[in-house]
Amino acid sequence: MRAHLTQMFQAGIAACHPKRVLPGHLPEVGRPIVLAIGKAAGEMAAVAEARYPDATGIAVVPHGTSATLRSIALVQAGHPLPDEASVAAAERLLALAGAGRFVLVLLSGGASALACLPAEGVTLADKRAITGALLRSGAPIGAINCVRRHLSRIKGGRLRADLTLATADTVGARPEDIGSGPTVADPTTVAQAEAILDRYGLAAPLTETAKQAEGEFRIVAGPADALAAAAQEAERLGYRPVVLGEVTGEAREIGRAHARLAAGEPPGTALISGGELTVTVSGRGRGGPNLEYALAAAGHDGISGLAADSDGLDGTSGAAGAFFGADAEGAAAALAANDSAAWFAARDALFFTGPTGTNVSDLRIILVGPRTGR
Repeated sequence: MRAHLTQMFQAGIAACHPKRVLPGHLPEVGRPIVLAIGKAAGEMAAVAEARYPDATGIAVVPHGTSATLRSIALVQAGHPLPDEASVAAAERLLALAGAGRFVLVLLSGGASALACLPAEGVTLADKRAITGALLRSGAPIGAINCVRRHLSRIKGGRLRADLTLATADTVGARPEDIGSGPTVADPTTVAQAEAILDRYGLAAPLTETAKQAEGEFRIVAGPADALAAAAQEAERLGYRPVVLGEVTGEAREIGRAHARLAAGEPPGTALISGGELTVTVSGRGRGGPNLEYALAAAGHDGISGLAADSDGLDGTSGAAGAFFGADAEGAAAALAANDSAAWFAARDALFFTGPTGTNVSDLRIILVGPRTGR
């Protein structure tokens, strides 16, 4: 079961890798300035370099991420919380975007933290505190990104681009939510961002975002592509795929619901879902949305599953995700402590991939009983 789950996950990732999806979208231009930002920025920049050997620019990636680049500079910055390197990266991006040549932005999830330039009256410490509080609160990513845009001098349409090519990691693939929309007009308002802060007992001086932006925005891959590829692989392996689509909600609640749904399906079924789940953090353990989902889904005879983040890192767990099955001893206590990483580590059930080179939200698969196909 683990081998089949891994194959389905890998099929979803391969279908959305920049090497596969990006080349056909690169325009015929001479020597562009390439600004790549996000968890997939290194791989996206490498594809661009292969097309434009004389390209210049930067690729901003999380600390610890590597990429083989020649003319495009690799810059590491903070994620999921911004740091001083994130501020320096944002300033450099804005400067390069104003250099007067064709600007190609390659955008992927994670860009919100990696390129951070706080608005007037907001310090980096303020922005870290607000972002951290929202991440722990269980707020949906759309709400978090709305606030981020109104606390920034680069997000919400303030970064000039002639063309933006993006891999989507958010439900609905709204351009303003991918990396908090640095190159696109923002439909949200200060009043909406203030309402979100009020809802979670927070406050900050907000600024209005750009309501018009230059350039074209194009999504080259997203969660639906990963789900379709995983379903195709499931069918090839002899399972009956049931695609639940992109799902949102509290990770542990969705995990329990999906496990109950799977328990009622016939043997040979593969339940496949994507989207971004949230975790309301009250404990002090390590984990992430996929691990919480997996822990809540564990404990049902006849089902096996894998829940993992497509970028290769789920929350603070250090792993991409985890395998789960009938064992659920101690799961309730681990959930109460938000310590799913330790629970799965003790069972050798953590799923490690390292950085995958893409980022198209989460991919969760539950297999029911033995397959009935070939």
